[in-house]
Amino acid sequence: MGKVIAIANQKGGVGKTTTAINLAASLAALEKKVLIIDADPQANTTSGLNFSPDDDRHRSLYELMEGSISVEDALIQTEMAGLHMIPSHINLVGVEIEMINEEERESVLKKAIAPIRDNYDFIIIDCSPSLGLITVNTLTAADSVIIPVQPEFFALEGLGKLLQTIRIVQNGLNPSLTIEGFVVTMFDGRTKVHQQVLAELREHFRDLVFKTVIQRNIRLSEAPSHGKPILLYEISCTGSSNYLNLASEVLERNGEKRIEQ
Repeated sequence: MGKVIAIANQKGGVGKTTTAINLAASLAALEKKVLIIDADPQANTTSGLNFSPDDDRHRSLYELMEGSISVEDALIQTEMAGLHMIPSHINLVGVEIEMINEEERESVLKKAIAPIRDNYDFIIIDCSPSLGLITVNTLTAADSVIIPVQPEFFALEGLGKLLQTIRIVQNGLNPSLTIEGFVVTMFDGRTKVHQQVLAELREHFRDLVFKTVIQRNIRLSEAPSHGKPILLYEISCTGSSNYLNLASEVLERNGEKRIEQ
């Protein structure tokens, strides 16, 4: 059964979508079968993989969660071999209202993707930057959570609400949910505050902080505007190496030998 990993942080601008896209693509490059689910109504993962959220040829997570299509009908093959996607749409905003009276509404996504879990090694979910019902659905469906953290002190302060939400889900909806790890993004080793925040994270969360840090890299910023993961946009850049190393570390944490890039 494929492992479901949610990429979550309610704070915007921390590299959540960048991490979701490039971790998924890197796992696919390491010959894993991967599905990425865009669970954010802003649909940045969808456009970042070169699909228009308004393309009527494709069904989205909205139709899947409201029950009008099957999960197989929502799948799209991306440009990256071994990487499928379930796209998002702005209509996903309405799901929380439509599901308000539904029984077990927190488990809609978990049930929806259950038929295809065995088809993938990893299912990566890009969460909405909020702590509403959609995010609760992703945490209920997930086996673990990766939390991208920008190395700034305000970013550390914002972790409390997310960790509290994870605990609530663990205590009721998904007792087996774990934290896969914290990944530091947009890191600049020349900046003292970045070094301090990284040191504080490692002191407080210890082995939960990934050894790999995602360095600030202009190519990573450019890639989404071209609709490509960094591996297809500029494989020789620092961003590509960082995300391949992160993917290798994820594999190592899940019982596979780490592959240094």
